[in-house]
Amino acid sequence: MAGEQLQVLNALDVAKTQWYHFTAIVIAGMGFFTDAYDLFCISLVTKLLGRLYYTQPGALKPGSLPPNVSAAVNGVAFCGTLAGQLFFGWLGDKLGRKKVYGMTLMVMVLCSVASGLSFGHTSKSVMATLCFFRFWLGFGIGGDYPLSATIMSEYANKKTRGAFIAAVFAMQGFGILAGGMVAIVTSAAFKAAYPAPTYQANAAASTPTQADFLWRLILMFGALPALLTYYWRMKMPETARYTALVEKNVKRAAADMSKVLEVELEAEPQKVEQQAEDKDNDFGLLSKQFLRRHGFHLLGTTSTWFLLDIAFYSQNLFQKDIFSAIGWIPKAETMSAIEEVHRIARAQTLIALCSTVPGYWFTVALIDKIGRFAIQLMGFIFMTVFMFVLAIPYNHWIHKDNRIGFVIMYSLTFFFANFGPNATTFVVPAEIFPARLRSTCHGISTASGKAGAIIGAFGFLYAAQSTDPKKTDAGYPPGIGVRNSLIVLGCVNLLGLVFTFLVPESKGKSLEEMSKENEEDNIEGGPS
Repeated sequence: MAGEQLQVLNALDVAKTQWYHFTAIVIAGMGFFTDAYDLFCISLVTKLLGRLYYTQPGALKPGSLPPNVSAAVNGVAFCGTLAGQLFFGWLGDKLGRKKVYGMTLMVMVLCSVASGLSFGHTSKSVMATLCFFRFWLGFGIGGDYPLSATIMSEYANKKTRGAFIAAVFAMQGFGILAGGMVAIVTSAAFKAAYPAPTYQANAAASTPTQADFLWRLILMFGALPALLTYYWRMKMPETARYTALVEKNVKRAAADMSKVLEVELEAEPQKVEQQAEDKDNDFGLLSKQFLRRHGFHLLGTTSTWFLLDIAFYSQNLFQKDIFSAIGWIPKAETMSAIEEVHRIARAQTLIALCSTVPGYWFTVALIDKIGRFAIQLMGFIFMTVFMFVLAIPYNHWIHKDNRIGFVIMYSLTFFFANFGPNATTFVVPAEIFPARLRSTCHGISTASGKAGAIIGAFGFLYAAQSTDPKKTDAGYPPGIGVRNSLIVLGCVNLLGLVFTFLVPESKGKSLEEMSKENEEDNIEGGPS
């Protein structure tokens, strides 16, 4: 061995579950609550934006966002998120987790409020400012991914580490649920205060001018939970693993964790010096040593997250289009603008409540019992199966009598995404890489996922259009239809299953055991 495990790190590995674990889950988790709310609430209001800013006088149908505007509004936050994940992931390894953690939260708070204050005299200027602020909102959200996962993994004990990291990520489910519930409550209040006829009855009156405040309030609400947790994030000490292994300040690491764990810990500076002299573990991200030890692991985490997010985000962002296509949400012209927001929010909240949220917590309950690999493999298998079951007999599902069956099947794909790869792709990169590269590698993995989300957001928008030019949304070219789009997503899930075999199992092992930071290079084999 190049160096024995430090006492402070061993104490964290074997620590019983304590109050500080739950505090860390809530503090990190509220960031994820906000992330999910901010990323997915836009899908609740895009139909309303189309009515407000793109309705043509005398048109038979309400206005909808033009293809390029819709793609930008839905996808620009993902572009910002991708950039933020790479930048803040790298910065978290350079400056420390704690220093960067507060920055990301303040960016999210300011840009959530600014998104709701998007201004301009024309539809183009309003959409341009909305996209500008949502890009920077995404940039802040991006930083939260690698930092939250890394902080939680470095605070947790090895017995329940998977559950703790998954619990942070599970707050995403509550964020999606909260977005739907906020939209339901605000749209119901606006509907009561400003009653409006359907578009068919009176096109101009169906979208009251007050509806312009509705979408702004829904977007701005995302700032509140992030703001409430800022103080507590600043009170968290730096993680002991970063302080001891990266900064080489084991005395401060021992002092910080002595307070947290409420036990006396020895500094052991001689072990740090011994590890510092070992050059086998000083390799960088672009070195041959990293490629040999972790190259296949990084390929596994990036590819599975990339493929998962193509399917997951296209499903999440365009639920409203799928529900409209099968008739679960009435045709737009039979509703007022505020009623349409209410119906879309109600449908998405039902899906979140029945499948998205339970899926996350099944992962939390079972990840340290059956392992990351088994959950991810099972999730991809069932996502593939249910996607094909929806797609192949698609004409069967669109009949009115079978719509409930379609919604149940569709919900099950969400359940097994969250009791499956959507959770495990977040957990594993925080466990298998060295401390000095952990945040960077998690940032690269999650940025790869967001690249998939961008493909899902932009690609599905066009692909799901009808093959009949007369039935496409205004401004869109004919696509391959919802049925063929679902088949493509099923094939994507199948590829994710294949790449899962590159990802190692980390259940019950310490972070140093997984990253092999205590092992000499000459005894190290290929990827495991």
